[in-house]
Amino acid sequence: MPCIYVFSGPCGCGKSTLADAYGAYMVHSGMKNQVYVIHGDDFHRGFVETNRRVGSACQGYQHWPDILRFNWECILMVAAKVLERGLDVIIDYVVEDELPMLLQLAEEHSAGFYYVVLTASEKELEQRLIKRGSSELIERSLFLKQKLERLPSSYGHLYDISGKTVPEEIEHLNLEQYRMI
Repeated sequence: MPCIYVFSGPCGCGKSTLADAYGAYMVHSGMKNQVYVIHGDDFHRGFVETNRRVGSACQGYQHWPDILRFNWECILMVAAKVLERGLDVIIDYVVEDELPMLLQLAEEHSAGFYYVVLTASEKELEQRLIKRGSSELIERSLFLKQKLERLPSSYGHLYDISGKTVPEEIEHLNLEQYRMI
């Protein structure tokens, strides 16, 4: 049975890094022959816009809710194609209100579903964002940290990566405790 692994969390918590590393771990350890990793930010980066969002190349998708909805439509479409081929899919993107759509996708494809919400201390998030040159995301990251940690859907699914290296994150990640389906 194919599985969906979702890594959510605030900006700078290492969703993409862990998704890539966990996919490689699954293949190199012999757990899977092949997995497909979807980085939600790749869809967002597809929009070429001016800073003012006027006269952009993406007329009709000028507001964040429209862009977000489009990104999720793309993520779900690609994930469905992957599941139809019997492959596991790893998705990394901030999951705020989209969990029901992801669960529905898993049910439609008789797929297992694992949901991990990464978190870290405020100080570590700030340091990570500064290190990667994204200090403008600190406020958003701290907002998302608080929001995601308070969502009922996050209870039992939070994974604090503070002070851990990626290999340590993988070593200490007991995915069975994050299984929803």
